[in-house]
Amino acid sequence: MRLHRLEVEGFGPFRSRQVVDFDAFADDGIFLIAGRTGAGKSSILDAVCFGLYGGVPRYDGGEKRLRSDHCEPDDPSEVVVEFSTPAGRFRVTRSPEYLRPAKRGGGMTKQASAVALDEWTDAGWVGRAARAVDVAGELDEILQLSREQFLQVILLAQNRFSEFLLAGSRDRQALLRRLFGTQRFEDVQARFDERRREAEQTLGARLATVNARIDEAEQLVITSGLSDDVTAPTEDAAVSGPPPIEGRLEALRRARARADYRAERRASERVEAEKRAADADAALATAREEKHAQGERDRARTALERLDADAPSIDEARAELSAARAAEAVRSTITAAARAQAAVTVAAEDEQRSRAVWDAFEVTVDGDLDGWVAARTRESGSWERARELEGQASALEAELQSADETVAAATARLEAGEAERAALPAAIAALTAERDEKRRLADRVGDARAAQEEAGARRTAAREAERLQKTQASTELELADATAVHAAAQTNLAQLRQRRIDGMSGELASSLRPEHPCPVCGSLEHPAPATHADPVSPDDIAEAEKARDVAAQRERERSAASSSLRAELAAVSARADGRSVDQAETEYEAAAAAHALSLAAADELTVLDVQLSGLVARVDQLEAEKTEGMAALARAREQHALLQQRSTEAHTLIAEARGSFDTVAERLDDMATRISAARAVAQAMAERLRRTQALAEAEAERDEAIADSPFDDVTAAEHALRSVATQEALDARIAEHAVQREKERAILFDLELRTLPEEPIDLAPVEEASVAARAIWTEAVDAAARAAGTAERLGGLIDSATAEHARTAANAAEFVVLQNLADTIAGRGANTRKMTLETFVLAAELEEIVDAANRRLHDMSTGRYQLQHSDALAARGAASGLGIVVSDAFTGQTRPPQSLSGGETFLTSLALALGLAEVVTARAGGIRLDTLFIDEGFGSLDGDTLDVAMRTLDELRQGGRTVGVISHVEAMQEQIPAQLTVRALPNGPSIIEAR
Repeated sequence: MRLHRLEVEGFGPFRSRQVVDFDAFADDGIFLIAGRTGAGKSSILDAVCFGLYGGVPRYDGGEKRLRSDHCEPDDPSEVVVEFSTPAGRFRVTRSPEYLRPAKRGGGMTKQASAVALDEWTDAGWVGRAARAVDVAGELDEILQLSREQFLQVILLAQNRFSEFLLAGSRDRQALLRRLFGTQRFEDVQARFDERRREAEQTLGARLATVNARIDEAEQLVITSGLSDDVTAPTEDAAVSGPPPIEGRLEALRRARARADYRAERRASERVEAEKRAADADAALATAREEKHAQGERDRARTALERLDADAPSIDEARAELSAARAAEAVRSTITAAARAQAAVTVAAEDEQRSRAVWDAFEVTVDGDLDGWVAARTRESGSWERARELEGQASALEAELQSADETVAAATARLEAGEAERAALPAAIAALTAERDEKRRLADRVGDARAAQEEAGARRTAAREAERLQKTQASTELELADATAVHAAAQTNLAQLRQRRIDGMSGELASSLRPEHPCPVCGSLEHPAPATHADPVSPDDIAEAEKARDVAAQRERERSAASSSLRAELAAVSARADGRSVDQAETEYEAAAAAHALSLAAADELTVLDVQLSGLVARVDQLEAEKTEGMAALARAREQHALLQQRSTEAHTLIAEARGSFDTVAERLDDMATRISAARAVAQAMAERLRRTQALAEAEAERDEAIADSPFDDVTAAEHALRSVATQEALDARIAEHAVQREKERAILFDLELRTLPEEPIDLAPVEEASVAARAIWTEAVDAAARAAGTAERLGGLIDSATAEHARTAANAAEFVVLQNLADTIAGRGANTRKMTLETFVLAAELEEIVDAANRRLHDMSTGRYQLQHSDALAARGAASGLGIVVSDAFTGQTRPPQSLSGGETFLTSLALALGLAEVVTARAGGIRLDTLFIDEGFGSLDGDTLDVAMRTLDELRQGGRTVGVISHVEAMQEQIPAQLTVRALPNGPSIIEAR
């Protein structure tokens, strides 16, 4: 990675924008960042770190004072870092969060932080990301270094790299963890500890389950009275500890055998008690059945006596049923005769009513009524057409009225079309004249545009001429002043030269010394040397010449400017064509108005052409409409004549059919009523004759049926008739009596054969014996169930405890393995070095770092010192594996780094930091470090040691690397010519000056 450019504004001590071009120091390879203490040398590195990572290490955990305290509220704060990697050239622009004046309402508001990442391409800078999270992701991929790694390998901040040498194992581990990202090994350790705890919990839970089930089984043995060698734990047992699980299980197995034997005995006793209870239940059932039979016998005797007493009433019902069935044979004929008689009566009444209605019409009928009805029906049929026309009269009148209106409308349309057609020629002529005028104006658009452009050019030239006239006047005044100053300077130079010549003898006399020859005559004597009363030195002449040259140069510049203005004014005046600004403005406005009028005419011309085409088309349309209108008028007049003829014919037919009635419908309704009355009389007479004949036939059939029946007359037969329900009830009563009597006789016959005692049977002794046997059986069943349940539960607990105990062996073996692994990884147990897995990995990294550091420390210490990685056991049980000791070749002993002097500590820390940088960059994908900064620490070095440090820094330049060193040591300022000087201004802010 190489830094190219840094821009800082409103950041740290820098208020105005400061620019650092790192590429300018590429040829030197090393440059010094110098300045007084507190001027802001380290702020340059802070700006680089902030631009790339958005943070500054010095402010971590405290107030982030990134914005310059020298900024005004409206001043911006921004850092721009331009760098390149193998992935390309990039630029990061980042601003911190700060308060600024609110744009509305007054007060202060928070200006949010901002960041942008750009990439250099053939087309220039192209934006790549503009959100903080996106820029961070892109920079992670581009830089391939975390902020901690960047600070450790590129920005070696003030005293930061010496901390790594002097740190304890814990602090060194924290730093190496951040640099090499070994937190995952701590996660591995945590996962193994978690697995060990889970295995321990699983084993403990399983053992607890085994003990709980054994305890439950032993308690069951004790409460069930099966205990022999199984006893409840006592206080002594609690002191000595519980017996082994195998021994307890063996004792429980013996108790289980006793429980199985007890269950078998209780099952046998239950079977015997069940047999005795069944015998007692059978005896009770027999006694209850005989008692029930005894009661049934007595009931049957009583029921049979009651049925015999009901025999006379049953005989009467049987006789009544026989007569009803005989009368049922003639029921239909009697009923038919009665219905026929009622029908004759109804028919006579209907005939009488219909005749009364007919007589009210007072119509004399020649012949039969049916002939009259037929004649009247034919006559009314001829009036139906008249009634239809009468109903359609209003519609016909409406059609006739509509036809009148249609004729009038067709006539009006023809007349309107003729009027419009007569007016169109004048309208077409007027529109044509207007179109020609607009076309004439539209054809002048080009000329009007050119005239407007010329007027605009003259107006611009007139304004420019007015401005140049004012400027020329001012320049002429300045030229006059410059000419006067030049003339004065020239006069003063001439006077000085004259005074110089005049005082030359005095000047030569002032240089005469006794016994020294005169530079003019060579004499050793100087009797009357001239005096130098008005001395003019060569410097005075040189200053006067310089003042003259400056005045001459200014005069030439003013003269050239005046000439240029005169030429420019002449050219502009020519373009203005003698117009003043007001005249040019007036001409431009007139030309613009004419141009606008031409443009408007061009737009209106299209509209007028469309309107004119519409009028011409309207003429053709009116001609077509006239032809169509005349045809429509002829059709309307023809339709009107047809409707008029239909109306006349309809009125004639309606008048003939109406007669003396108001309407044809009324006459038809009256005739229909008469016809209906006549038909009703004829139908009533015929119905009465038919029903009288039917009555005679029904009475003859009834009398014949009575003669063949056992009854003397119709009255006797009607008296014997019964309803169907009554007959069914009589039949059911007779049948039920017979069936019940036979049933009771059969029951009594069987029971009398059993020779049951006459005295009531007593069930109490038999029931008591059954209850006692049932109680004994219930107790036997409960005892057998308890014994079987105890045996089954005890067996289940023993089997479960045995199986669970067998599985604990595998859990115990797994727990031992996991415990050993977890302890080894975490630095416990057999791990006597107390070295965790992460520490072991970091120790390997530290060995490489020490090797890389020793390659420089050997030369820097002239072969005296070498660093050694130490994994010696730390004191008081602390973790070991990350120790560093210094091997001294002069003594052949090792000693702690804290024993080194200040200069030795600096050189050793620098070598270690450079070795750390090599290893970190190798782990980060072998990235190349083309820019390196080292901040302070050189003030503790003596001259020789400083030379060694400078040789080391000089070696770092190899391969094109650029090294920046921050120091205020004067010796380094003398040895490093390429410098950036940070200087604080008197008013507070600092600036950066490059040399």
